[in-house]
Amino acid sequence: MAAATKQRSGQRLSAEERRAQVIEAAVAEFGERGYHAASTAGIAKRAGISQPYIYALFADKHELFLAVHDHVVGRIRDTFLEAAQGASTPEEALRAMGMAYRPLMEDPRYLSAHLQCFAAAAGDPELRKQVGASFRRMVDEVARISGADAEAVAGFISCGMYINIALAIGEPDLVEPLMYENQD
Repeated sequence: MAAATKQRSGQRLSAEERRAQVIEAAVAEFGERGYHAASTAGIAKRAGISQPYIYALFADKHELFLAVHDHVVGRIRDTFLEAAQGASTPEEALRAMGMAYRPLMEDPRYLSAHLQCFAAAAGDPELRKQVGASFRRMVDEVARISGADAEAVAGFISCGMYINIALAIGEPDLVEPLMYENQD
């Protein structure tokens, strides 16, 4: 992997491409190890780069962790936006967004990284501030995208956390009652 990622058709990767590569490696590392136990050396190894190069792209581990959080939340937001297109009611939009969310979280790297972000925020006031603000923006974005009221949005977010827990503990069948595939 390292040799294949270092060059693209004989060219070096741009800083932006390398940054994206490091974020993907960090998704896996932080997801598996959490914020405190993950190391930039481990992330560098996964990305096929030297550890010092990480610090050319990110000021520190904290900044990289928040970039991972933003990346995961961005994927969720993009998934919700795409799923809700064409929905004619708030209920339809929330249902479509919920149906799209589970497959996204079935990727264990993204599920673990997503949960690790909340776990790290619980014990670190600076992370809590930034992850909390991001969570609030996500709630507001769900309301905006769907047009649903605050109660419906709270129920939707609660359902998403239920999906996260069921998948994380290896009990995906607990989520089956939430699947609306046969409803119109």
